[in-house]
Amino acid sequence: MNLDQTAVREIVRRALAEDLGPDRLDVTSVATIPADQTDTGDLVARADGVVAGLDVAAAVFDEASGGTVGFAKKVSDGARVARGDVLATVAGPTRAILTAERTALNLLSRMSGVATHTRAWADALAGTKALVLDTRKTTPGLRALEKYAVRAGGGTNKRMGLYDVAMIKDNHTVAAGGIAPAFRLVREAFPDVTIQVEVDTVAEAVEAVEAGSTFLLLDNMEPHQLREVVAAVDGRAELEATGGLTLDRAREFAETGVDYLSVGALTHSSPILDIALDLRPRS
Repeated sequence: MNLDQTAVREIVRRALAEDLGPDRLDVTSVATIPADQTDTGDLVARADGVVAGLDVAAAVFDEASGGTVGFAKKVSDGARVARGDVLATVAGPTRAILTAERTALNLLSRMSGVATHTRAWADALAGTKALVLDTRKTTPGLRALEKYAVRAGGGTNKRMGLYDVAMIKDNHTVAAGGIAPAFRLVREAFPDVTIQVEVDTVAEAVEAVEAGSTFLLLDNMEPHQLREVVAAVDGRAELEATGGLTLDRAREFAETGVDYLSVGALTHSSPILDIALDLRPRS
């Protein structure tokens, strides 16, 4: 579940700049807290869930403080936590801790919310061969973090963007004059790229497989239709159910024999996991 630390630092710097403005200034903390004051605080879960993004939160405190705030994790990403659990402890200059607080919590809470939602899907599919996939329906600028959070929650990443996998969707098929011509054009242009094909019917699924596709997106199909495609394809391609899937019907779709369920809601509709920073009382 590695994260690109260069990408993390870039995201953290942008997020802090948004909060601190051109002068990099927290006017409230500067006005109310002596420069030499130090404190210790705990990052605490306010609800049950799954944690993701602790290293990202640590990077926020480090960046905002110039390395003067220490960050000690009490749990690991992917852990299930309960309301009241301490996730990490921070210690150092109080001004820096409070300056970093909201940015760190925004990112940590967002990522943990995605992980929590993903875990619910992974649990629903347990015992079937189907895995839950994310999509490109991510928050602009936060794709790397949100896809990491999906992994922390027990999900699987699909493609990162338009550059690493070719996905022939219905509009591409229309523009190219059919599934087979579209597949041929992509294969000729990019011989080594993985190609996935979106289909709406059993006939299109068979056409795509015969054209050479080994991965099909089965768009907005009901379980009985998915079973028909599974039988017709007969193991010649991996199959992904996509479109309009809901958690309450997840297992019904998984038990059709498809390999994946892709769920845009993992990243576009997950509520945050409420996490707070509590300074310890001063002695």
